[in-house]
Amino acid sequence: MDFKTKLTNWYSNNKRDLPWRHTKNPYHIWLSEIILQQTQVKQGLPYYKAFIKHYPTVFELANASEQEVLKLWQGLGYYSRARNLHKTAKHVAFELNGNFPDNYKDLLKLKGVGDYTASAIASIAFNEVSAVVDGNVYRVLSRYFGIETPINSTAGIKKFKKLASSLIDKGNPAMFNQAIMEFGATHCKPKNPYCIVCPLNESCVALQKNLIDSLPVKLKKTKVKTKFFNFLVCIDKNNKTILEKRTSKGIWQNLYQFPLLESHKSLSSEEFHLLDLEDSVLKNLKYDYSLYNEEDIIHKLSHQHLHTKFWIIEAEKLTAKAILTNEIKNYPVPVLISDFIESFNFNKL
Repeated sequence: MDFKTKLTNWYSNNKRDLPWRHTKNPYHIWLSEIILQQTQVKQGLPYYKAFIKHYPTVFELANASEQEVLKLWQGLGYYSRARNLHKTAKHVAFELNGNFPDNYKDLLKLKGVGDYTASAIASIAFNEVSAVVDGNVYRVLSRYFGIETPINSTAGIKKFKKLASSLIDKGNPAMFNQAIMEFGATHCKPKNPYCIVCPLNESCVALQKNLIDSLPVKLKKTKVKTKFFNFLVCIDKNNKTILEKRTSKGIWQNLYQFPLLESHKSLSSEEFHLLDLEDSVLKNLKYDYSLYNEEDIIHKLSHQHLHTKFWIIEAEKLTAKAILTNEIKNYPVPVLISDFIESFNFNKL
């Protein structure tokens, strides 16, 4: 048997039972693919179910507020995906009458949809012969064919797309694409793949040449930056606090956080006391402060590590823009802030 036959046979016998595999509805497939970008199935599945429950069609999603969408997305990370999801829902609902583009070329025009996602939707929903190439596919192809071209290089991207396109089953592109992705996700895993019982082991170049651990090859990422965040958790006698919306582009855009002060190093209580806070929310306030966590909470993102301290600011009365502490749950916040809120428990104040 050839590569594609062995792969699809394996898939028929080993595929996971996932809800988006029981439909050709492009809305459902699009939603699952956006959620699963940079997210594993076990983490993304509950979010998929929640979105389908809250927004059963693209029209409900389009009519939701961005804040509601971000709140439902909370915890998945890479929040630009959620913002693009919402913008695309509005475009499809209000400009395309609820009809998703039915081909790779037009799907590619949707915000948040790249080569991989367009190919996945086109093949699965509309049976178009368009090969998917994601992290799982890169791993399977680089190992099986012994390809050492870096997968994140221009040459590598072109090479693997061309190879995947030459292998795809033109009679059943949906099944082939799902098969190779599933194989990479559950069998030909990054670490400890099941080579002994692999249906492709007799002709896998990486296995024959002992290259399993070194393939695929990836160029080094950009240097990770270290930042020092100081969140001002303000509380007054009326059980009010302050949340601010991050409006600038970058991490956590349009999410909410406690007022933030960045510093060039991790601050001690003595150093915090010496800060000039006249331009902060504490201006003209009489307050007492205490440090919630002596050790920095380190929150790791793809290109930066955030060393974080939470400062509890107790004041008599906060500004007019303060909200009740029991309303915090209504605002979409980053996981870092959500974890603090859960551990601090405002309700006990």
